[in-house]
Amino acid sequence: MAHQVTRNLFAQVLDEASRPDPYPLYALLRETPVARQGNDLYAVSTYAEIVSLLYDPRVSSDERKSRSGSGSFGASGRLMGGEDGQNARKPAFIFLDPPDHDRLRRIVMRHFTPERVDRLGRHMSSLVAELLDRRAGHDSMDVVDDLAYPLPVTVICELLGVPKEDEPRFHGWASALARTLDPPEGLSAEEVRQAEAAAPELHAYLVDLAGERHARPADDLLSALLTDRAAERMDGPEIIATMALLLIAGHETTVNLIANGMLTFLRNPDALARLRADPGLIVPAVEEVLRYDPPVQFRTRTTLADIEIAGVTIPQGADVALLLASGSRDPARFPGADRFDPGRRDNQHLGFGGGVHYCVGAPLARIEARAALGALVGRLVGPELAADPPPYRHSASLRGPERLVVGFDRLL
Repeated sequence: MAHQVTRNLFAQVLDEASRPDPYPLYALLRETPVARQGNDLYAVSTYAEIVSLLYDPRVSSDERKSRSGSGSFGASGRLMGGEDGQNARKPAFIFLDPPDHDRLRRIVMRHFTPERVDRLGRHMSSLVAELLDRRAGHDSMDVVDDLAYPLPVTVICELLGVPKEDEPRFHGWASALARTLDPPEGLSAEEVRQAEAAAPELHAYLVDLAGERHARPADDLLSALLTDRAAERMDGPEIIATMALLLIAGHETTVNLIANGMLTFLRNPDALARLRADPGLIVPAVEEVLRYDPPVQFRTRTTLADIEIAGVTIPQGADVALLLASGSRDPARFPGADRFDPGRRDNQHLGFGGGVHYCVGAPLARIEARAALGALVGRLVGPELAADPPPYRHSASLRGPERLVVGFDRLL
């Protein structure tokens, strides 16, 4: 009977009823660090085992190599890639293995430089202040709609060279495609249809934008990729797939990070008081949010060989769910793992993944979260949640509130 319960736990994680609090399910899963969940999927829930597999070259990010052929990230990789025909379909680089992944990531990082990130960061505080000032004279705000969404969208548009006025066009496409990061069994037929419709529309939009930037290059990442004359550079379909990935991942996850962070602060008034008393504490506090309630809950992989781990043999071609959020709550690695501690030290969380696929945008996401959460803590007087739990977005893998309404006495 215990084995039967274990097999059904990951399905319960995917169930929308679990979205407000999947952490009790993760605790049960950690009792069996590597547990078979259905026919060909294995859930890995403990820190040491997750880290081991993140760095194991026998574990693939290209789920086209799985026996089922239905891995969640394989589906998203295809949807975010190019179109058939002269622009051959190519997955974005996070859905590829070395050496293809490494080549494309090197090219991105050659242009996504610390200097470019610092330039964006220099006016982050003014962007946050401008967004918060719009709530002056009010007694409430939706942290998602008023700050957590518009901030990273503005930043990613500036970084990539996407016109900010086009946000209403790509908002729906991005949401539909991000939803496919969940395993297929977690998606409705309508969600699959929406994603399949969004993919060619986003692709066509990016092809047109690339044409404009090729004719009139600017100081942005798309222009840099298009005008790259290095020996190692991307072709057209690779640029489009990379742009689709960065446009979606560059804001969807940061929205969740900011919203999850504010929700966590308000649920922990002692921690909130510490942050008010010591604004510099926002730096480790953001790291603690990434551990305690991360925007990316899990990633899926495929095994390229039989792998023995934690007394279990994961067969070649199996899908593997690396439960990053569970690993970051593993008490064997983090003392008081279920306690939010904004001053926590030795916080090697899994909030940005690990291994060769460690999040490309981590430095920028940290700057955005520190600026947004620091300003919310410092400027909202008497903040209170309007609803707890708040309504959540559908996605289990990219988990965060759909709305986060906060009442307050006044805005400083």
